[in-house]
Amino acid sequence: MFPVMIHLSKSKFLNLHQCPKRYWLNENSPELAFYDSSEEARFEAGNEVGDLACGLFGPFVNVEAFKEDGQIDVPAMLKRTAEEIDKGTDVICEAAFSYKGMYCAVDILRRDPENPEGWLLYEVKSSTHNEKDVYIADVAYQKYVLEHLGLRVNCVFTVCINSDYVFDGTIDLKQFFKVVDVTDKALGIMETIPKNLAVAEEISGADTEPEIDIGKQCFTPYDCPFWEHCSKSLPTPSVFDLTLMPLERRVNYYKKGVLSFEDLAATGDSFSERLTRQVDYALHDQGAYIDKEGIRSFLKTLSYPLYFLDFETMMLPVPKYPGTKPYQQIPFQYSLHYIEYEGGPLMHREFLGDSVHDPRRAIAESLCRDIPADVCVTAYNMSFESSRLKELAKDFPDLAEHLISIAANLRDFIVPFRQGFYYNAAMGGSFSIKSVLPALFPDDPSLDYHNLEGVHNGNEAKEIYPLIADMSPADQELTRKSLLKYCELDTYAMVRVWQDLERVSH
Repeated sequence: MFPVMIHLSKSKFLNLHQCPKRYWLNENSPELAFYDSSEEARFEAGNEVGDLACGLFGPFVNVEAFKEDGQIDVPAMLKRTAEEIDKGTDVICEAAFSYKGMYCAVDILRRDPENPEGWLLYEVKSSTHNEKDVYIADVAYQKYVLEHLGLRVNCVFTVCINSDYVFDGTIDLKQFFKVVDVTDKALGIMETIPKNLAVAEEISGADTEPEIDIGKQCFTPYDCPFWEHCSKSLPTPSVFDLTLMPLERRVNYYKKGVLSFEDLAATGDSFSERLTRQVDYALHDQGAYIDKEGIRSFLKTLSYPLYFLDFETMMLPVPKYPGTKPYQQIPFQYSLHYIEYEGGPLMHREFLGDSVHDPRRAIAESLCRDIPADVCVTAYNMSFESSRLKELAKDFPDLAEHLISIAANLRDFIVPFRQGFYYNAAMGGSFSIKSVLPALFPDDPSLDYHNLEGVHNGNEAKEIYPLIADMSPADQELTRKSLLKYCELDTYAMVRVWQDLERVSH
């Protein structure tokens, strides 16, 4: 069919489906890709959920095979798959197939109980959403390969996690997973596959990357790891740095040739006050915008004793603790700075679980010891802390009154920035603590998260915490110290922000 042999896997096909340029770059210049630190964690979560799903339909044979160097042994998997099909095996996991350079490994291939001459194909995802277009494209590609090899695929399904499932100590696979028939939708995508394959054939042998312009495909269904490469000709800042403008509108401006903030200002279009401020302050050195009255109105909501609280949480796709759900935010750590009276010393307390036991009861009790009822407690973007406190109150009724009191007295340090009371160009239109802090204190190394050892952000914290139990004693001690230092900086940062708000409001 194709004079130039293309080599396509499921992941390569999905790259092609999102953007042919992404496909070409991944094949020819993979070093240009940038992946965030959570990529490996998502991969591990997918493996865990995939392994669990193998038992969804009873006894199974897993044909996955590896070479001595740890790489997937495709020929061995192809051979074992053919053998299991010939033997009449009903459920084959990681069933491998290859057709004219197109390869796929099916998560679960099941002989159709109602029609043994046909097969049912299941794609397992660690997500809680079954019918994402990218998932359906995935199963469509697999169905296409198998049917061109002569297998009859009667139906295709996505298998995702049931977000309402409550763990009772033993995983019930039938309840934990949601299985959705997406055959009809997959058939629609299958009609486009020959066209995509023709594109792959055309560009596979090309020496230069395809000329495909920036667009929504750079951000959906996933952020493209080649964004920095493809956007290198954009001015800095560009319309894509407008944090308060919807993506579609940014793309539309780009298509019209409105690339820079200067271009945007020249349009004469009207924007929100905060977006206008982002553009104006980036274009003109205006120092800091300070609405003293607005800041004072916020500061009047605070009172002594004054507490500064920050949680760290983990989200497990497969719950470990009875009474929890998949991807539930499990608080395992907090930092607490506090000042008991005006002019009083800055004090600090903290909690960190052991990563072996369910940390919820221990952290709830510790919060009740460390924070008196009915005192002023601050957080940054407090909806997160408020939700965790209310969840702990629901889980532990005997502590509920105290925990609800803490939640009811929360004050949010994001307010002065989100409301536009305090802004400078270095914030880049963002009001997250990771943007505000370096903008207010650009020359203070003690407030630079990059100077921390081991743990630098919340993603790293939640990924490393569950691993502590399996570390050596020396590594446990080092990792715990890194976690404590990171979380402590989060609340110390709030203290410094509060002090700066006090300063500029006078």
